[in-house]
Parts: sequence; structure tokens; C-alpha cells
Amino acid sequence: MDMASSSVSAALLLAVSLAALHLCCRHGHGAGDAAGNGITAIYSLGDSITDTGNLVKEAPPGMFETIKHLPYGVTFGYPTGRCSDGLLMIDFLAQDLGLPFLNPYLGKNKSFDHGVNFAVAGATAVDPADQFNLPAVPVPFASKSLKVQLRWFKDFLKYTSGTDEEIRRRLQASLVLVGEIGGNDYNYAFFQAKPVAEVEKLIPGVVKTIVGAAKEVLDMGATRVIVPGNFPIGCVPGYLAMNAASSEPADYDSAGCLRELNDFAAKHNSRLRRAVADLQASYPGAAVAYADYFDSFLTLLHNASSLVSTPRARARPAAAPVPASTTSTGGGCAASRGRRRALTRPRT
Repeated sequence: MDMASSSVSAALLLAVSLAALHLCCRHGHGAGDAAGNGITAIYSLGDSITDTGNLVKEAPPGMFETIKHLPYGVTFGYPTGRCSDGLLMIDFLAQDLGLPFLNPYLGKNKSFDHGVNFAVAGATAVDPADQFNLPAVPVPFASKSLKVQLRWFKDFLKYTSGTDEEIRRRLQASLVLVGEIGGNDYNYAFFQAKPVAEVEKLIPGVVKTIVGAAKEVLDMGATRVIVPGNFPIGCVPGYLAMNAASSEPADYDSAGCLRELNDFAAKHNSRLRRAVADLQASYPGAAVAYADYFDSFLTLLHNASSLVSTPRARARPAAAPVPASTTSTGGGCAASRGRRRALTRPRT
């Protein structure tokens, strides 16, 4: 997809986050910041959907070399460590709030005056040491899980703020994104050719971990928290290619997406949405919003023909218009290293 249309698509997919942000901003504490909504900083936890450069600092030498070179980062004129050729949704969000782009936590000599990005591409929600009594799912490298990112978040605030009261005041003027994360927990399982029914057993633990992290952030004093859901992974080109040899025409919906994988993602989202509703009830003084990436992605997909701007882009199949600026849907740089094996599932 060309750069112009990819930016349009990324911005449209961001709209759902901004809708969630609208709710969060009603809890603003002053209007002295650039956007006039009380938000002076953004703190982000997640995976490749929001990583602005932590993976390239964290990955072992020789791994993920591709994201260190153009065309990754071509919009900036140089590679940034993003799993994208351009801006990510977190970048558009910062722009919308009148804030600078978030620097990665592992970056050297970076400014963190307006927030920090703790997200690491390839990260899982559930730490490999906490598998909730389920069979362990191997990860391709020692990625930093949500537990690790949350520890970074706490350490950073303690080091730069001092007292718990100072941390609470700081967070009251901030927006915290907990995700999108959890997609890699499923990606790595699917890349091991595990059947959908088995991977579904991971959903309760993944959701529990995400909501637990959001609760910890709220207990620290955050008053604006966004928890995004998963994408319709049955529409993602990587999964479509991985399953092409084993899939039958009846496995696809009218948009060319794999029904079973989309149903799987919907189950994750349904459970997460209910858990976020419980958080909203438990923290009435805070704005806790669920960001619906699933339906937003499908909206882009179903309207793809009206979003493209070149003959080359218009010629793409309807089943694969993934925005270049958000192409790492739940797996991104890390997922691209997974074994491209067809999912094994019972045939009826």
C-alpha cells in the first residue's frame, strides 16, 4: 500500500482510540497543556503495535536486522525501530494530544518529559514463568512480557517522582495505554501449529494478566486508562498465507477472512470487554475505556476500495488491505519469524 493511503488507514484505525480518549479526557485536571485536556504525558505498555524502538535495543545481536534498515522508518527518513514504514497509532495519538512522539524506554539520552514507551515488539501478556498451569508456549526470543514492562513503568516513576503522592499527581495528568497486548501469546501458539481449541485455553489467563496490569496502574493513581482489544486476525495476511494450503472455501467469510480465527479473536475481545466493564465499576473516579480495534479494522477492510489512492493499491485483493503503519497486528516484527505452518484442526 502506498504511503498516503497507509497514513489514511492508520489514522482511521486510530479513531477508535480517540473515541476512547474522549471519555478519558472528561477526567482532565486542568487545561495548561498543549491539547487543553489535562494530559501532559502518555505511558504505553504493549507489543509491536506501539513499540517505538525497544525491540532493537533488546533483541540479541543479529536478530530482527530488517527493522534496522529502510524501508522501515522511511516516513522519518531513517529506521526508528518501529515495525512500520511510518507512524504507528501511538504516534498519531501523541500528535492529536499536541505531545511529542514517545521515546522508547531503552533508548539512550532520550527525553521522557511527556511520557515513555515501554512496549516491546514480540512481547507477550503472560510472562513465560506464569503459564496458569497450562502447557508452556515457547517464545522465539527472551521478549519483555507485560509483567516486565509494568516493572519498568513502576521503576521509572519511582526514580523520577520520588513519593507515592507525587506519582499519583503525575499520573492524574497522564494517559496510560495497556496494550494492545496478548496477540503474541496466541501467535506463538499458532506458529507451533496448535489447534484453535487448544489456544482458546490461553484466553482466560491472557485477559486476567491484561486486566491485572490495568488495575495496578489504576491503583497507582492513573485516572485515564485505555485497554485495546485484539484485531480480527483471520484477516491478517500472515495468517491467510500460513493457512492457504490447508483451508477450504467454506473457511472464509465474504471479506476473504478466516472465520475460525476471527471467532477466536472475538472470544478474547468479549472476555476482555467484560473485564474492562468490571474495572469501570470498581474505579468510578477514573475513566477506563475499551478500544475496539476489531470492528475498526473490519471497517477499514470493508471500505478499502474508497481508501486507496493509486492504481497499484486498488489492485490489491480485498482480503489483505492491512495498513502499513499498523501492519504488525499482534505479532509484527517478532511474528514474522514464526514458522509458516498451517494450523492443524479437526476436519468434519
